[in-house]
Amino acid sequence: MSEYQYYEFQAIDRPLDERARRELRACSTRATITSTRFVNHYEWGDLKGDPHVWMEKYFDAFLQVANWGTHWLMLRFPRHVLGLATARKYCRSELARVTAKGDFLILSFGSEDESGDGWDDDGSGWLASLVPVRGDIAAGDHRALYLAWLLSVQHGELASHAREPPVPPGLGRIGPSLRAFADFLRIDGDLIAAAAEHSPALGAPRKDLERRNAALPEPEKTAWLVRLAAADGPDVRREVLRRIEPAKRRPESHAVRSRTVADLLAAAQPRQG
Repeated sequence: MSEYQYYEFQAIDRPLDERARRELRACSTRATITSTRFVNHYEWGDLKGDPHVWMEKYFDAFLQVANWGTHWLMLRFPRHVLGLATARKYCRSELARVTAKGDFLILSFGSEDESGDGWDDDGSGWLASLVPVRGDIAAGDHRALYLAWLLSVQHGELASHAREPPVPPGLGRIGPSLRAFADFLRIDGDLIAAAAEHSPALGAPRKDLERRNAALPEPEKTAWLVRLAAADGPDVRREVLRRIEPAKRRPESHAVRSRTVADLLAAAQPRQG
């Protein structure tokens, strides 16, 4: 089996300027480079650049797939939408870690599988399905962060007596992007099901959101619409959700006793049998 690697980067919050594109082009003559993406694959050789550095300088999302079993995802957040203390509650190992760089936090998630299963996956399409997770985290939905913590549990990266971080609402019903996140990182479904037993129902149904929105002052709602029309969409969504969906932003508020790593592994075991 020949060697194969796929790399994809995305700029989401701001496009790449001409200088950035020139700097990236100097690293690759074959890559597809636009104002928002860098995409390349390799049957020999490797990326002539450091993904960590590129994430610090240019991009908001990164993915690598290699046919020897590597799955690697990084997501960058402005500090004002994700606090370091919050990220550290969930990202505690080499498989799920957080790095602070200036005004940004970079989350890194990795999975290795040397079994050879899925070696024919060319990597394309994965990042498009995973990018919505970044917007969800920025809006205060910490389910992906908790799933990343489960990844560390699954691979024995945490002490058996370590206690779980706050369990976010809605683990029992995860949508397509979270499902893709779990699949990409190969997180065990039985472990997710065991964790979901302590996860409350997802808050704020549509009618409740409509009621909360109706209670906002008219000037504030007008300001949201103006910003939305000015293509400030992702930031508007994050801020609106913070403003009108406080229950979803504070999953820590429910009073369920946290479990240990050993508790969760034991709870998942019967399902695996």
